[in-house]
Amino acid sequence: MRSRNSEITIHRPEGLSTELRRAWHRAMDDSPDYANPFLAPEFAAGVGRYRAGARVAVLHEHAEPVGFLPYERNSFGVGRAIGLGLSDAQALVHRPGVTWDTQELLKACGLSVFEFDHLVEEQKPFGRHVTGTFASPVIDLKDGDGDDSYAEWLRGAYPGLAKTTLKKERRLARDLGEMRFVFDERDPRALPTLMRWKSAQYRRTGRMDRFARPWIVDLVNHLYQVREEHFTGVLSVVYAGDRPVAAHFGPRSRTVFAPWFTAYDPELRYYSPGLIMHLRMAQAAGRDGVRLMDLGRGDKEWKDWLKTRELRVGEGFATRPHPVAAAHRLWRRPVRGLRNTVLAHPGLREPADRLLKTVGTLRTSSGRADSRAG
Repeated sequence: MRSRNSEITIHRPEGLSTELRRAWHRAMDDSPDYANPFLAPEFAAGVGRYRAGARVAVLHEHAEPVGFLPYERNSFGVGRAIGLGLSDAQALVHRPGVTWDTQELLKACGLSVFEFDHLVEEQKPFGRHVTGTFASPVIDLKDGDGDDSYAEWLRGAYPGLAKTTLKKERRLARDLGEMRFVFDERDPRALPTLMRWKSAQYRRTGRMDRFARPWIVDLVNHLYQVREEHFTGVLSVVYAGDRPVAAHFGPRSRTVFAPWFTAYDPELRYYSPGLIMHLRMAQAAGRDGVRLMDLGRGDKEWKDWLKTRELRVGEGFATRPHPVAAAHRLWRRPVRGLRNTVLAHPGLREPADRLLKTVGTLRTSSGRADSRAG
């Protein structure tokens, strides 16, 4: 139970005072578990600009802010981790030794249920509410030596991939022009190109097009402008000659870089531009002081190629006794269970991917036909 010297206050994330932001940053700095940029107040504030239900619960001990839980709440009291579906790290960010009563926390937030899907492993008070844990691959980056060429670094870091990747890069340079990589591209014209490529990829593969949602477009455009110590929006681009080949946008903190949206020119897919992008980013991020590249939850072949180890993240529902909480769990758990079953079994995942790609092809063809008819 929390003591009489404890309290919980609720705030809009974009309205946090400078003092509270600094306290949040100190909590991030105190533990490597919270160094991920998705756990920074800048990310929560960005979501808060475009999501009316965004809030932050601040835990106080002896009048000192010691913990921060960013979340979103709807009118029925259903809560979810802030940016659920977009964020690759979720947590109540707190100072060492701080704990909490989950029932009291939910009550203070006005929540009957709190849903999460990328909860960092350290969050013990939420432990009994975790319904499953999943691998989140990471790359441990070494200190970059500025004198090493990219080719030398690649042969040392990924000898199995080096020959094939360098061959494709040389072929791309011969076909289109000299290869050039910009880790922190400030030309704003590159960001709409990335979004256009990514939208096309979502449609081809039958996935939900995130960039069809205006608030996500607005959020990414906003985060691209954020350049703070604990959160910087990084846009990276691979060029061949003057032509952009692949692009990526994602956040970084001082020590952690989180790949987020990667896409490439589909006409150039046979050169493996997405893999080239991730390898180039890994080298550049290491040279720029990043120590961990968090690839996020999900089974992808390229993640298995690049990872050095895995973290564990949890999904589940923290609940209070309430009819809304029970209804939400009954609705969401079967959907999650089916998705996780498919993702965990390659024999099911591959047919599901083929089905989604077929749907995407039909959807794209239908859209072209409608356009011609119009």
